[in-house]
Amino acid sequence: MSPLTEGSENVPTRRFRLARSTALLAATAAVGAFTSTPAQAVAGAPVTDDAYAYTASLLIGDTQRACSGTLIDPEWLLTAASCFADDPSSSLAVPAGKPQRKTTATIGRSDLTGTDGAVREVVELVPRTDRDVVLARLNRPVTNVAPVAMATTAPTAGEELKLAGYGRTSTEWVPLKLHTGAFSVDTSTATTATVTGKDGVAACMGDTGGPLVRVAGGTHQLAALTSQSYQAGCLGVDATVTDTGGIAARVDDLASWVNSKVGAVRITDINCDGTEDIAIADPGAAVGGGNDAGLVRVVYGGGKGTAEISQDLGWVPGTSEAGDRFGESLATVDYDEDGCTDLVVGTPGEDIGTAPDAGMVDILHGAPSGLGSGATKVTHFEQGVGSGSLASSASESGDRMGHALAAGTTAAGVPFVVIGVPGESLGSVAKAGMAVYAYGTTNVTFGQDSTGVPGTAEKDDGFGSAVAADANHMVISAPGEAVGSKADAGTLAVFRHTLNSEHRPTALFGLDQDLDTVSGTAEPGDQFGASLALVPYRPSGAVAATESILAVGSPGEDVSIGGVDKVDAGMAHTFRVTSSGTYSELNTYMSGTADDDVTGTSEAGDRFGATVTAVNTAPRAVSTTATVKMAVGVPDEALGTVAKAGAISTFSLLGAPGANDVFLEAGKRGLPGTAGANQSLGSSIHFTGTRLYVGMPYGPSSYGALHALPMSNVTAGEAVTAITTYQPGQGGLPAAGVDFGHTAR
Repeated sequence: MSPLTEGSENVPTRRFRLARSTALLAATAAVGAFTSTPAQAVAGAPVTDDAYAYTASLLIGDTQRACSGTLIDPEWLLTAASCFADDPSSSLAVPAGKPQRKTTATIGRSDLTGTDGAVREVVELVPRTDRDVVLARLNRPVTNVAPVAMATTAPTAGEELKLAGYGRTSTEWVPLKLHTGAFSVDTSTATTATVTGKDGVAACMGDTGGPLVRVAGGTHQLAALTSQSYQAGCLGVDATVTDTGGIAARVDDLASWVNSKVGAVRITDINCDGTEDIAIADPGAAVGGGNDAGLVRVVYGGGKGTAEISQDLGWVPGTSEAGDRFGESLATVDYDEDGCTDLVVGTPGEDIGTAPDAGMVDILHGAPSGLGSGATKVTHFEQGVGSGSLASSASESGDRMGHALAAGTTAAGVPFVVIGVPGESLGSVAKAGMAVYAYGTTNVTFGQDSTGVPGTAEKDDGFGSAVAADANHMVISAPGEAVGSKADAGTLAVFRHTLNSEHRPTALFGLDQDLDTVSGTAEPGDQFGASLALVPYRPSGAVAATESILAVGSPGEDVSIGGVDKVDAGMAHTFRVTSSGTYSELNTYMSGTADDDVTGTSEAGDRFGATVTAVNTAPRAVSTTATVKMAVGVPDEALGTVAKAGAISTFSLLGAPGANDVFLEAGKRGLPGTAGANQSLGSSIHFTGTRLYVGMPYGPSSYGALHALPMSNVTAGEAVTAITTYQPGQGGLPAAGVDFGHTAR
């Protein structure tokens, strides 16, 4: 029996240029009965239409390897793990995370000399361990090629499957056109199927990972991926090899696995190894003798150690100085689209020249060896420096640039950062505030004096005090805004990411409590918008999560309980924001009375809503009460006689507030310790896709601490399981700190 090829091979030197241009790869011979090569239909016909547009050509390394793949989601390919294995003849094991070699995917281009389809970089691998299959995430979604549906039944003996691939033919080392051919299924096992090419068709080097599809009535379903082939008739293969058979990796039973990976919330993965990392800020830390200089501690997942990041590092802009508060705000985004999470750090107390507390922001770029180890270490934002609108502005005393941060990617896959500058003076209007929208290599500033933005820039509005954003919308609040004559009543503005004629985000509408469509009444000190959270929302019947749910904290709201006003008891509101730019209020939330269905009681000074965080744990699926969640911080909650012990209430963003609420306090639902005066539990909260981060910077530990609660611990009716605690003096973290846990991402 002739050897079967598996995986990919080195491209001969004389064909480097051509291999690069076509993104094809020859295969490395495997040891034993079969060898591995990318498959292609040697005798198959070139594709002249877009029926197989979902097929991808993969170039792995500059010229080292080439394979084929299949678009099964706008952001994801399925291909063969052997394409990325160091030595596929001995092992198909592939590390999760960023590919070790730069990998370029060309999708939807049947002729590689054309310009149709899309070219993307593969930035993350999620391998199977039971078969030659890997999920490959693209740096941006492909919007002009339809993904292929996955089959749900196994290939059966005698069934015909069609192979598409960019591998060799009988006459071309590196063909420029996609070819297809028919294969007959011989047998199936739990993870593979043996196939035989019809009419002399065989899979060749460069076809590994290519789709084997079931075609019925013009509909294509992905049943398997090409894995190994005898390569009869392939250019360069001995003419004595006549077997057109091969082995395919089944994928018809992988829909659940694919959906769990494709539909998951992106983790913080700074060193891009597929394991979740965490960054925890201690902005009050003394660094280099300067109190409140601030630092951030990173704990790399998988036991890969910790790192201390401060302005005393040579690659971090600025110098650690008293009052800088480096890390007072944090956000995460893969800004440079390389598969490594980048950490956005606000330093609102930074003095710029002679301007105290002018503030600045830095994107610290992730890399396989951690922060500060890559070729690009930092992207810096400072007024009067760099590009865009910031280059033509100036740092002024009390601007506090970086007081608030949000970051993410738009629905089109464009990374962005939103920066709040609440102390910015607009002309002669002191502390009116503004926001910065950064994307690519540029940025724009906007405020209440910009075209279409609701409200009027006034003294002490503090526009930019809180910011939130998701893939669809962004929100900027001005909790110091006077509504009529009611000082500090608060307001907010909602925007699309789409830029208007001024190249600024497009304003949609404003919200305040004097509107008939918003519960309550604007009153002095309400601080409507003091905290914000925004998550993508997919209503029933919609094909995608193109809407948003907005959560708004109003911690200064006076709440009437039994006819008695509880001053600053606090409240939160939620709103549905549609893709057309309209809104409707969903619910109001408060601790309420002792006998309603929400746990807790509204009391004077609680400041319910001082912080809010929200998450959609399944952003690709139709949203349900189980998948869209909100946590509300009540940092000044008194528990018995313990003043300002603090608490957290969690809710579903859908349904009645009391139907799914959980009340968190120290000593309950996995939170350790007992309630302590001035601990202000709830002052630091953040949802990830799987956990609620609860910072306790004010005790009981003198350094501060952060607890990561599993989702079950904050979900009504679910069991309490073990939490993870990060605390200085434990787990490799130095025994030092002031308010560790102030912020975490």
